[in-house]
Amino acid sequence: MSLLCADVLVELKAKQIDKTFTYLIPDNLKDIICIGKRVMVSFGKQILEGFVLSIYYKKNFDYEIKEVIKVIDENPVLNSELLELGKYISYKTLCNLINAYQTMLPTALKAHKNYNVNKKYISYIKLINNLYTPKNKTQKEIIDKIKNTRMLKSDLIKISKSSVETLIKNKIIEEEKEEIYRLNDEIIYQDKRVILNDEQRMAVNEVINNLDEFNPYLLFGVTGSGKTEVYMNIIEEVLKKGKEVIVLVPEISLTPQMVNVFRGRFKTKIAILHSALSDGEKYDEWRKIERGEVSIVIGARSAIFAPFTNIGLIVLDEEHSDTYKQDTTPRYDTIDIAIKRAKTHKCPIILGSATPSIESYTRMKTGTYKLLELKNRINKCMPEVKVIDMKEEIKNGSRILSNELILDINDRLSKDEQVILLLNRRGYSTTIVCKECGNVVKCPNCDIPLTYHKNGNRLNCHYCNYTTYKPLKCNDCGSTNINSFGIGTEKLEELINDKFKDAKTIRMDVDTTRTKGSHRKIINDFKNKKYNVLIGTQMISKGLDFDDVTLVGVINGDATLNIPDFRSGERTYSLLNQVAGRSGRAKCNGKVIIQCFNKDHYSIKCASKHDYIGFYNEEMAIRKKLKYPPYFNLCLIKIISTEFNLLNKESDKIKDYLLRNTNNVIVLGPSLSVIPKIYNKYYMHIILKYKNISDVYEHLKFIIEKYRLNKKVCIDIDFNPKKI
Repeated sequence: MSLLCADVLVELKAKQIDKTFTYLIPDNLKDIICIGKRVMVSFGKQILEGFVLSIYYKKNFDYEIKEVIKVIDENPVLNSELLELGKYISYKTLCNLINAYQTMLPTALKAHKNYNVNKKYISYIKLINNLYTPKNKTQKEIIDKIKNTRMLKSDLIKISKSSVETLIKNKIIEEEKEEIYRLNDEIIYQDKRVILNDEQRMAVNEVINNLDEFNPYLLFGVTGSGKTEVYMNIIEEVLKKGKEVIVLVPEISLTPQMVNVFRGRFKTKIAILHSALSDGEKYDEWRKIERGEVSIVIGARSAIFAPFTNIGLIVLDEEHSDTYKQDTTPRYDTIDIAIKRAKTHKCPIILGSATPSIESYTRMKTGTYKLLELKNRINKCMPEVKVIDMKEEIKNGSRILSNELILDINDRLSKDEQVILLLNRRGYSTTIVCKECGNVVKCPNCDIPLTYHKNGNRLNCHYCNYTTYKPLKCNDCGSTNINSFGIGTEKLEELINDKFKDAKTIRMDVDTTRTKGSHRKIINDFKNKKYNVLIGTQMISKGLDFDDVTLVGVINGDATLNIPDFRSGERTYSLLNQVAGRSGRAKCNGKVIIQCFNKDHYSIKCASKHDYIGFYNEEMAIRKKLKYPPYFNLCLIKIISTEFNLLNKESDKIKDYLLRNTNNVIVLGPSLSVIPKIYNKYYMHIILKYKNISDVYEHLKFIIEKYRLNKKVCIDIDFNPKKI
C-alpha cells in the first residue's frame, strides 16, 4: 500500500540541517495540505513549523516516519515562482534554503512556532428587531441612529456603553465584525500630470513597444530630468494590460514621497512593503497583493518578493544604491533577483539613475542593457556647483562652514527659500578624547571609538548599539580635561540654529527617524515650509523633490574618499551628484557648495561638472589596472571567531587551500577587516578575484561544508560585495 508523504523544510537555521525531512500525511489533512503551505511537525523532541516542498506516494520505509500534526495556512504562503526563487537565492549565495524562504516572507508568514499576527477587525452595530420599544432615552437615541444604516460600535458606546451591551444581549441589535487593513491612507492626493518632453516620450515609447518581452533598460537621466514621470507613463500602459508592477526605492525615507506621487495617479491600487512597517501592516499589505486587490507594490529591497503572479514591469529607482544588496545572510543582490523575476514573467525591467553603478553602465556599453537617456532637466537648468577648499578656509578661521556657504545661507533664508545641508555622519561628535593622556573612549565590544550624542548625553556604538553616559573623568589617568572632536549632524544643527536667527531647522538621520511615520512627517513638514533648513545624512541625498530648495551645502564632501574600499571614489561621486540634484529643481536656479580638503580628486572635479562620463573613464582605468569589477568578479570570505589566535590559524588554512586548489584566481589576504572586532567577535577577510564563477564555486562550497559543524569558527561568503 502506498503512503502519501510530504517533504518538509523545517524552521531550524542550523547549517547542518539544510535538507528536507519526510512526514506522513494523515487522512484528515489530505484534502487541505499542498505544496507551499506551512505545517506543524514533530522534530526530535520539538514541535516546529516548516514549508511543504513536495508531496508524493511511497510504498515502503526502512525507518519509523512521523505524521504531519497540523496544516497552518488556508492558502500557500510560497507560490511556485517563489519556491523556485528561494532555490535560486540559496544557490547564488550559498545559504541554507530555509534562510532564503524566511527572508522572502513577512514575519507573520515565516515558519516560526508560537508566533501569530492577528487580523484587525472593526465592529459595526445594526438593528435586527424593528418592533422593539426603547426603555429609555439612550436606547431610543441608539436605535434612531441605526434604523436605516449600521454604525461603528465605537461611536455608539459614546452615547451609552451599558445601553449598547443591553441591546446586544437582548438581541435587539447585532454586532458585525469586519476585517480592515492597518494601512488605509484615505487622503486624496493630487495628480500633477505633465506633458512629456521629447526625451521622456522617446524613453516611454521604447518600453511600451516592447512590454511583452524581457528587456533590461538603463534609464540614465540627470537629476530633475523627470524619471518618475517616465515610470508612471509606462506603468499606466502595463495596468491597461491587466498586469502588475513592482517599484523599488533604495531608502525607506524615499517611500512616502514616491507613494504620494503614485497615489495621485493610481489611487488605491498600491501596496507598500518595507522594513519600517509593523508585522501586522506587512501581513495586511502582503494579503492585499495575494488577493489581487492592488496592482502596484512600492517599497525597499524586500518588495522584490511581492507575491504577484502576472508581473508586467519591474522598476528599480536609484539603481546604483548599495542598499539593494542585502548585508546579512542571505546576501542577495536585488537587481539580480529582479532580473530573474523579469525573465520569468517575460517583462521589461528599468534600472533608473542619474549616477549608474560602474557595472550597470558597462553592461549598457556591452549591450546587456538597453540605454534610455534623459540628458536635460525639466527646467533646463542644472545647478551651479562651487567647490570650496577647506584648507584655505581654516587658515582664515572658518572651521565648519565656509564664508561663502554662510553668506549663501543668509541670502536664501532672507528670500524665504530653503536649504539642504548634508553631513554624512550622525551624532554630535565622533570621538571623546582625554587631553592629558590621549585616551579615546572606545566600545568594549567592538574596540572602536564611541560616538557622542548630546541628546541624552550618551556615547553610542553604531555597530553593536552599546550605550554609556559621557564620562566626567578619564578612565586611564583620572583627568577631567575631556573633550569631544569631530562633527555630526546633531552638532551641525546646533551650530546652524546658533548662527542663523531665521533658520528653522529639522534633522533627518537614523536618530530622528526611529519612530513610526517619522520619515513622512519630516518630508511633509519640510515640503510645507514648516522648516527652511534640512540637515541630514546620505538618506537626504537622493530622490527627494522640494520646489523651494535653491541651496545645497555639503560638509566634509570628501570624507567617503578616506574609506579603504575600491568603491570609495564611486560612492563619493554618486553622493555629491545626487545631493546636488536636490537644488534648483523648480523655477529658481540652484546652487551647490561642496566643502572638502581634496578638491583635485577626479570624483569631486567630475561631480562639480556633472560629468558622469569623465568620472566613468577615470574609474574604469583604475579598476582595469587593479583587476576590480567590472573587469573581475569579487568574492569576500569573512572568517569570524571569538578567539583571535584560532581565527588567524584557520584563515591561513583557508588561504592555503585556495592557493593549492584554484586556477585563474587571485587570492588576497587573509587580513583583518577594516573594523576587526564587532560585538566581541574578530573578523578576518580573504578576497578572491576571478572571471568565471566555476573557478571558485565548488571550492567555496567545500569550505562551507568543512566548517559547517565548527562551533568556534564561522564562514560567511559574499559574492560581489558592495563593501569590503
